[in-house]
Amino acid sequence: MGTPEHGWTATLLSYELHPLVRERGWHAYTGNVDVCIDGPRDPVEPDFVLAPPDCPRWGERELLSSGLIMVAEIVSPGSVNDDRDRKPGIYALGGVPVMVVIDPVASPATVTVLSDPKEGAYLTSTRVAMGSPVHLPEPVGFTLDTSVFVRS
Repeated sequence: MGTPEHGWTATLLSYELHPLVRERGWHAYTGNVDVCIDGPRDPVEPDFVLAPPDCPRWGERELLSSGLIMVAEIVSPGSVNDDRDRKPGIYALGGVPVMVVIDPVASPATVTVLSDPKEGAYLTSTRVAMGSPVHLPEPVGFTLDTSVFVRS
C-alpha cells in the first residue's frame, strides 16, 4: 500500500482527466481495480486505470489489458524498480496504449509518458520535469498539467 500522498496523486490525476472522462463516457479507477495482462494472464494492480465502460474482462474481477485506454503508476520509495523498470514492459506486452509514470521520488521529480507498445516495449517515451505540461497521445489525446502533482 502506498502513502496518503501516493493515493492523493492518483486522485489528482483523476481530477485532471475528469472532464475528458465525462465527455467520452470512460471510467477512471484509482488503485481499486485489477488488470489481467493479455497473453500470460498475469494480474497487476495499477495506481490509475482509464477504460471504456465495456472494457473486456478476465472473469468477474479483472479488466483485460488490451481493452484499456491508459494506466498510470506513481513511484514510491518501495516501488521504484517495479514502476520504473518492470511494469512498463508488462503493460506494453499487454497492449496498453499509454502508460504514465508519475515519479515524485526522482531528483528532480518527473512525469514520463510511454506509448506505441510493440513486442513488450514502448517505442515512444516523453519525460518532463514535474510542473511542465505533457501530452498524452491518442487514444487519450489530452495535455496534462503536471503542476498539480507538485507538493507545496
